[in-house]
Amino acid sequence: MKILLAPSEGKRPGGEEPFDPCALLFGELCPLRMELLERYREILEEGDPEKLRELFGLKKPEQIERYARLDPLQAPGMKAVLRYEGVAFEYLDYPTLDEKAQERLDQDLVIFSNLFGPIQAGDRIPDYRVKQGASIGGIRQERRYRDEAGPLLDAWLEGEEILDLRAGYYDRFYQSSHPYTTMKFLKNGKVVSHWAKAWRGRIVRAVAESGVGSIDELLALPLEGMQLLEIQEKGKKRELVYEVE
Repeated sequence: MKILLAPSEGKRPGGEEPFDPCALLFGELCPLRMELLERYREILEEGDPEKLRELFGLKKPEQIERYARLDPLQAPGMKAVLRYEGVAFEYLDYPTLDEKAQERLDQDLVIFSNLFGPIQAGDRIPDYRVKQGASIGGIRQERRYRDEAGPLLDAWLEGEEILDLRAGYYDRFYQSSHPYTTMKFLKNGKVVSHWAKAWRGRIVRAVAESGVGSIDELLALPLEGMQLLEIQEKGKKRELVYEVE
């Protein structure tokens, strides 16, 4: 079973391993990734405050300065699942998983980066910042990744069960040609928005810890604080609706 997850704009600094954009999932995407990296670097080198604010989605000068100083092609890499530090990744808490669970996620968790497109959790990426929805030097990267990575993902996911835990925005990067399962979280009958990220992180952790390999096995797994209300099916999409604490 493969899990699809959105990234976070916040990143953990540092890293030790060298970064190689051609070593990420789907080496065929290396030319596109290099094109985007060069456009990204051009914006950094130009140093226009408005363009930097637009790219990073930041307002505080000290935060903008931090990312403006980072050349991603010269920066060290870190596992993507460790680099991202948003709510979902906080609740996933990868460092506290045992080695076997970590190895499983390194291969089976696919994160949709706003700069690098679909990458595996174990892929090493540099520190960078791209606001969700921001173009990079005039390139609408979500369209390019949809066109160039979509067929690669479809082939790679052939025969796999797919748990899609991404925010809806990332449908712009990829829409599966295969059957897939999503989740909706309700609290007191209302859709959970921001804290849905926390529940997604918990689900990913539960899958990694338990070793479940199918949606049916996931449905049979006791999930603390969650109660399955219904399963909705439409076309290729199956949605699990949960009431959460």
